Amino acid sequence: MKQKSVAAVTLGCKVNYAETSSIVDALVSQGWQLNAIDDGADVLIIHTCAVTGEAERKSRQQIRKIIRNHPGSRVGVIGCYAQLDPKRIADIKGVSFVLGTTDKFEIAWYDGESLPNDSEPLVKVSPVDKAITAHPACSMLSQPEKGRTRAFLKIQDGCSFGCAYCSIPLARGRSRSVSLSTVLDRAQKIADAGYREIVLTGINIGDYQDGDTRLSGLLRRLETIDVSRIRISSVEPQLLDDELIDIVAASGKIMPHFHLPLQSGSDTVLRAMRRHYDTAFYRERLMKALSLIRGCAIGADVMVGYPGESERDFEEMCRFIEELPVAYLHVFTCSPRPGTKLFAEIAEKKLIRIPSAESSSRAARLGVIGERIERRFAEAFIGSTLKVLFEEASALPGGAVRWSGYSEHYLRVSVDTSAGELRGQVREVIIDGFGEGLQLHGRLLS
Repeated sequence: MKQKSVAAVTLGCKVNYAETSSIVDALVSQGWQLNAIDDGADVLIIHTCAVTGEAERKSRQQIRKIIRNHPGSRVGVIGCYAQLDPKRIADIKGVSFVLGTTDKFEIAWYDGESLPNDSEPLVKVSPVDKAITAHPACSMLSQPEKGRTRAFLKIQDGCSFGCAYCSIPLARGRSRSVSLSTVLDRAQKIADAGYREIVLTGINIGDYQDGDTRLSGLLRRLETIDVSRIRISSVEPQLLDDELIDIVAASGKIMPHFHLPLQSGSDTVLRAMRRHYDTAFYRERLMKALSLIRGCAIGADVMVGYPGESERDFEEMCRFIEELPVAYLHVFTCSPRPGTKLFAEIAEKKLIRIPSAESSSRAARLGVIGERIERRFAEAFIGSTLKVLFEEASALPGGAVRWSGYSEHYLRVSVDTSAGELRGQVREVIIDGFGEGLQLHGRLLS
């Protein structure tokens, strides 16, 4: 009997990457062969994103590209876009099956014998409002070129905050957490497999709760796992409490780095977004963390072009951000999503969209501010010694190799050396200056 093969491509967030890996891992455990996407396979999986209209466009583009390049394969589309608009995806000629947020974990649907052979694709999209548990996921299947360096571990799914612009509750449901015992078991397996860093992922991981155990309690338990590094992803400002800050500050394993989503630096816009804080609260939490966590790198997500955002609101945001000692910015242009409160407010003419040209102009200006902020933060480490987990290598003339990886603060660092294999090693590097772009460059201490 011919061995079945599978390949996958993932779009979107780290949660998607962890989930894709777990799905593929389950297939491999049943005897499937894992291929690279460019090599083709019997079943090709596209894990989609729908956080913005642009993300949906890129998902459709990727689907059509894979169908065109691999006409003999069965193509399955899963994830958030599959959950929100399954009919549009199913109408794409060449799609074999469409699986929603919870259905994608049912491995039987990936078996070619379970899929239709006619022109009608299989569509399995269950309502997310009925989901009561979070499916565990972790990226145990490493990318070969990066070795066993970092693994993503999903601890939570969904969100119950109800921000006006956000489609996540529609695509993933309300907040729910992976059980403590399962998280610890998966973390131990990651450590046993030789990974050096565990990256905790989820849609709103600060809302983690299993019984009486919140995120702080989970972190205390994870510190007992024999792994070099634990990295937190994104934490909402109102969930960054003193206990969580104190744990990160005192830890030798939890990296001094996380995202603190801002979304807007205007209190007027934050209220319209139905965010659960104002700029004063955000600044207080940020400064508290920076004052207690040595060398902490905190990134911020910001959105421009929110309907109703005036020029004055935007200027307030620019001033607010320029005064914040953040490490970097992720800048997004608002993309009203069907089914959200924002979409309804626009339809009812309670809010007026910002012209796309103006939104693009504002995004470009914030992008320049972001580059300046990122350079300012990285520059402060020149002359310092950082611990770098090396991942990738490229050959240089003369036999030397340029190795690169990430510091504790998630700064990209490279070294030129003939020291041999560094992949998966944590080594001390003296930072001499900037290399390519905003990447720091240095030399091995020993």
